[in-house]
Amino acid sequence: MTAGSLLAAAALTRTVALPLFVLALLVLLLRRVPWRRLAVLAPAGTLPLVGYAAWYGERYGEFAFSGADGVALWARTMTFADCAVIRPSPELAPLCPNGTALDAASEYIWSPDSSLNRLPGDQFAYNDRARAFALRAIAAQPLDYLHDVVRDTVIAFAWTPIAHPARTTPAFGFARGTWPLARQPLVDKVQRVYDPGITGMRSVEPYASLLIAYQYPAYLRGPLLAVILLLGAVGAVRRPGAAALPWVMAVGLLAAPSAVLEFDHRYVLSVVPVACLAAALAFTSPSLASRR
Repeated sequence: MTAGSLLAAAALTRTVALPLFVLALLVLLLRRVPWRRLAVLAPAGTLPLVGYAAWYGERYGEFAFSGADGVALWARTMTFADCAVIRPSPELAPLCPNGTALDAASEYIWSPDSSLNRLPGDQFAYNDRARAFALRAIAAQPLDYLHDVVRDTVIAFAWTPIAHPARTTPAFGFARGTWPLARQPLVDKVQRVYDPGITGMRSVEPYASLLIAYQYPAYLRGPLLAVILLLGAVGAVRRPGAAALPWVMAVGLLAAPSAVLEFDHRYVLSVVPVACLAAALAFTSPSLASRR
């Protein structure tokens, strides 16, 4: 019950965690755990999610978790979509790529030159249409979609952190200086609605120096993360009853952001503890793993 509630809380905090609940149920089904455990886990995770979606539907008129999931998935497809292959309906055709080339999927959400932002009105008013376009694009070009998901995910394994998108600050990004706000529709909206005096970031001493010094020894290099995941895979094979679930969770946490939008360094942090747990279980004795 506690596990189901925590998984639901994670999904409600950040919707990218929603697949983890499904993965947990799937792994436990494959392990053929006693049905009583599933009978407790499933409602404990499902009821909070259904309750939130019902509240959202009452408030916004749609049974859902957010009003931006379709736009995010549409942006994911903008890195590979070919409307000559997709053949969208006339209603969806305005969402086709318009020749604007950006360095990361999320940039298509905010760029004023993207096809979505050239449509009249608020971009998120097209969420349902964007989702329909994205699902059609993925169905028409599954290998292209898979290629881009894998390409983004492997960014996590670089020795030196890669800025993605290029305008963002990856690990090793703490520095001294000032950084103006990006010029994009979201920033303009925040300044207009909340505070026109909102400005960019600036470093403040002595905290800036502490963070600059801290980031180098504290950062887990990409190849080391890859080794941990490989060891976790060994653990999942050798001790499926104990290591399979944390390893699947780690892989899901790593790949899910790239699948629904794009890779983001901040999500890698949550991968590390469960990946390390799976890796550690690769070296436990069968008797110890079974007792635990």
